[in-house]
Amino acid sequence: MKLMPLERRGISNSRLALGCMGLGGSWDLADAITADHIRQAEEAVEAALSIGITMYDHADIYTRGKAESVFGQVLKSQPKLREQIVIQSKVGIKLADGTLPGRFDFSKEHILPSVDGILERLGIEYLDVLLLHRPDPLMEPDEIAEAFTKLKLSGKVRNFGVSNMSPGQIRFLQRSLPDPIVVNQLEMSLLRHDWVDKGIHVNQKAGLKDNFAEGLMEFMQMEDIQIQAWGPLAQGRFSGKVTENATEAEIKTAALVKQIADENETTPEAIVLAWLMKHPARIQPVIGTVNPKRILACQDAVRQSELMTRDQWYSLLISARGVNMP
Repeated sequence: MKLMPLERRGISNSRLALGCMGLGGSWDLADAITADHIRQAEEAVEAALSIGITMYDHADIYTRGKAESVFGQVLKSQPKLREQIVIQSKVGIKLADGTLPGRFDFSKEHILPSVDGILERLGIEYLDVLLLHRPDPLMEPDEIAEAFTKLKLSGKVRNFGVSNMSPGQIRFLQRSLPDPIVVNQLEMSLLRHDWVDKGIHVNQKAGLKDNFAEGLMEFMQMEDIQIQAWGPLAQGRFSGKVTENATEAEIKTAALVKQIADENETTPEAIVLAWLMKHPARIQPVIGTVNPKRILACQDAVRQSELMTRDQWYSLLISARGVNMP
């Protein structure tokens, strides 16, 4: 069985990761963390651990830091848990504040204190992986390298990655970094399938409408960078959630997902994730739900990815695209 890039690097062998954006309650700082929020985090972590998820994805902005704070409470109540799991977080986004709009910041002056804040909220001494959240047009790789080197030497961060970046941006950044970029996290799902379309549409007029970076999938596989998929469950559109604005393609794909799930005696969530995980790039889905029942519904995803046939994979893709292959 082919290993994930994170597994080959000895960082994580967890085929799924749990995204923690839904923890901590609302995004309003005026709303304090409650016992219910901590209980929610405990139940989500318990469900994730029960199905073998040992990697947890955070960002300093998630519920304005409260997601990390409640996760920190879980770690505090279970001291042995920290060494059993892999914790990843992100920096680089500044939320709107007063008259200032939301913006990005990869400066050393922002990265270093941001990491200190993450560690304090989580109540831990180090991050296994730190990601730069979204591309900053003003980024200076040498300055980022200075920040990363200081974090590595101080023992605060062990590995580094990015999110939502193109091959050119990763190459530009990597030239200055002493350590390899180990992760690139991207929105990928049956709903957001332009990462597949980009390759299919070579020499096709339809490719003019693709907005996924040219050669990104191939680049990351050649550079042994872990592809993580955020939003892999597509907000439940193919696993039971009915939306008023659902397209015909979404409705038909949801029905096909259920059909395959029923035939395989599994859940729609497992099939939706298996479709991503079937790809030879060994994509690692970062499931965004913190509902224990939905987390448990993902349990069979790894097995289903191994069972899924080419015909099933293509049938799901073509249904989701709403048009046949070129």
